[in-house]
Amino acid sequence: MPSSVRFLTVRMFSLLLLLFIHLRACHSSPSMHPLCHDEESHALMQFKQSLAINESASIPLLIQGASWKVDGDCCLVDGVECDRDSGHVIGLDLSSSCLYGSIDSNSSLFHLVHLRRLNLADNDFNNSKIPSEIRNLSRLFDLDLSHSSFSGQIPEEILELSKLVSLDLGANSLKLQKPGLQHLVEALTNLELLHLSGVDISAKVPQIMANLSSLSSLFLRNCGLQGEFPMGIFQLPNLRFLSIRFNPFLMGYLPEFQSGSQLETLLLEGTNFSGQLPESIGNLKSLKEFDVEECYFSGVIPSSLGNLTKLNSLDLSYNSFSGKIPSTFVNLLQLTHLSLSFNNFISGTLHWLCDLTKLNFIDLRLTNSYGEIPSCLGNLTQLADLSPFRNKLGGQIPSWIGNHTLFISGRLGFNRLHGPFPESILRLPNLENLHLHDNLFRRTVNVGLLRSRSLVSLQLWCNNLSVCCNINDSVALPKFKILGVGGCNLSGEFTSFLHGQNHLELVDLW
Repeated sequence: MPSSVRFLTVRMFSLLLLLFIHLRACHSSPSMHPLCHDEESHALMQFKQSLAINESASIPLLIQGASWKVDGDCCLVDGVECDRDSGHVIGLDLSSSCLYGSIDSNSSLFHLVHLRRLNLADNDFNNSKIPSEIRNLSRLFDLDLSHSSFSGQIPEEILELSKLVSLDLGANSLKLQKPGLQHLVEALTNLELLHLSGVDISAKVPQIMANLSSLSSLFLRNCGLQGEFPMGIFQLPNLRFLSIRFNPFLMGYLPEFQSGSQLETLLLEGTNFSGQLPESIGNLKSLKEFDVEECYFSGVIPSSLGNLTKLNSLDLSYNSFSGKIPSTFVNLLQLTHLSLSFNNFISGTLHWLCDLTKLNFIDLRLTNSYGEIPSCLGNLTQLADLSPFRNKLGGQIPSWIGNHTLFISGRLGFNRLHGPFPESILRLPNLENLHLHDNLFRRTVNVGLLRSRSLVSLQLWCNNLSVCCNINDSVALPKFKILGVGGCNLSGEFTSFLHGQNHLELVDLW
């Protein structure tokens, strides 16, 4: 082939390639997407017109007025997602849009048959039942109707949404009984997220749920669950979040956990779970939140729990744990919330807390703690709530508490604390609860020094205290709901102070 012909051929090929690239770029440009289909635009407008806007809500509205018509293209409306090729509406997100009204079987919503994602969470649909026409949305992958005032039995037609990967019907007045949980799990085998918290199930958790190998998030809080919880669910390979709180008739035991678990959240509070925590709980290396409050666990807490260094919330309160609080807890450097109250621990001091500098909540009521409140706890600069109530703590309240401006609650009653009353506590600006009753404090307390207008509960009874109130007219004093000064010597000024306390619900003066 002559060189001139080869040159023209290569030149022509290059031009064609450039033209192809240009056309591809134009096709992918946002300005070139196909328009919304007329019937779907009409369905959206009808749906909008069937609902009202709660004008008292302060949340910015997503669907209102002219925003539903932008150059005649509903694909440009906030919350609406269209397929880039076909133009069909495939996503509708109207969560937290202040919507009010009813959804019935005639709703134009069910004409949007190409929907893959539907989110109507956090609105008020006036106790509507979920219509059986939900079956029309058979292409749905994600369905979120949570916190939206739906009621009644969940229709069996929801079982026909076999492509569902995510289903959230939580925080509604719904029932799942006919069909029940077992029918739902058998039909929706692709689920990765199942949130039914607050739905009245009143049945056993089916064993078949342990076969949902893709499940990553399961919330069944306060569902009236019964019987024994399938142990295999804990060992689902992709499970990250599990909450079965507040099901008092749900029994169960923790399994032996294998390494490699992805569990980040494990919430069993208010169930009938019992037995001991397995040593293998230390294999839950990703665990961030562990709550077994008000269960029936017993025995010694395994030291391996202290190796879960990602934990930021740990609640073991109201069980029958015994032995010592593990020394390995000093490793839990990410903890912000700690509650070990109402167990049967062997006596110990509080010094192990000193390095847990991210703590803002400490509840150690009835934990057999003794000794002084360590001065090194002053390093916990985020501390807002300290409750070592009913222990054997002695010494004085350390002065550092008066420097913690974030401090809102101190429940230190029923201890052996003594010395002069630390007036610096009274000057804390955000204080809400101060319970120092049944200790050995002495001298005078001037409640006129109080600087927190949020203080609602002050309990000083059963101390050797004189309580006065030298009022500074330029300072507004708090309005108490609970005031306990029984056994204290009350001054005349304090009696005058009481005249302005018109929010009192409980008062002890003797």
